Amino acid sequence: MVALFAMLAPASTAEAEVRFGRNVRVGGHEFSNQRFDRKNRAVIHLHERTPSNPGCVRRPDGRGGRVKTCHLRRIR
Repeated sequence: MVALFAMLAPASTAEAEVRFGRNVRVGGHEFSNQRFDRKNRAVIHLHERTPSNPGCVRRPDGRGGRVKTCHLRRIR
């Protein structure tokens, strides 16, 4: 899990692509068959309690790409 977030960090200069396979769940939400690279990025915030605006939103990043921002509750 930590390695996944390290690859998605925008400060990284290395070019990487992450492809989720089948039955991948993050924070109790389905992330199967999704791909993230430098054009389609993901920022996933895991909260201990239910966040004020739970769920995911796709927005443009201002550089021609898209960012999927998710506020999810951590499942213990």
